[in-house]
Amino acid sequence: MTSWEIKGREFVNCNCAYGCPCQFNALPTHGFCEAIGAFTIDQGRHGNVTLDGLTMAIAVKWPGPIHEGKGECQPFIDERASEEQREALLKILSGQDTDPGATMFAVFATTFEQVFDPVFAPITFEADIDARRGRIRIGDLVEVDGEPIRNPVTGQEHRARIDLPNGFEYELAEIGSGSGRSRGNVALDLDNSYAQFAYLHMNNHGLVRQRPAA
Repeated sequence: MTSWEIKGREFVNCNCAYGCPCQFNALPTHGFCEAIGAFTIDQGRHGNVTLDGLTMAIAVKWPGPIHEGKGECQPFIDERASEEQREALLKILSGQDTDPGATMFAVFATTFEQVFDPVFAPITFEADIDARRGRIRIGDLVEVDGEPIRNPVTGQEHRARIDLPNGFEYELAEIGSGSGRSRGNVALDLDNSYAQFAYLHMNNHGLVRQRPAA
């Protein structure tokens, strides 16, 4: 197993209501799951391959709850990545060189029935975690925007967090509202639904925790 470690940020928009039930071991809001997410690496490596500054993304969908499988995944990889970097990013994204179930990438990989060939394209990624604002653009295939949830009466920004001391994706996520579109093999249309903004720090064995697991 080649050792790896990444530290960065994520912005994910799914079709569930705010406070996505998956985070609470409950069934999805509408009975099925769809999501678009991007992950930028501020510092990272896979073996001796440096991954600093690169971004990877996915458009995914499942006909039912994620754990029932039969999912489809379209990976997107930063076109600036070299051949070695592309291979490394795809290994991390597909759960390779990772302890079973240790990261969300490894977990999701076991639920996919179809993984399409990766698309190498320019990726624009912006994520201000604390402000709950984000932006993803992948060529003419993906566009996602995130903003804070707003009080329906006053219009004021509302702040909520999800704290997962034993999670396999993040320890603490800021929750917002997202709207996104994807085209191609996994075509999605998300409108004012759940969005999460989080810092990522993980390696072969799972999250590198900033505090003891509960």
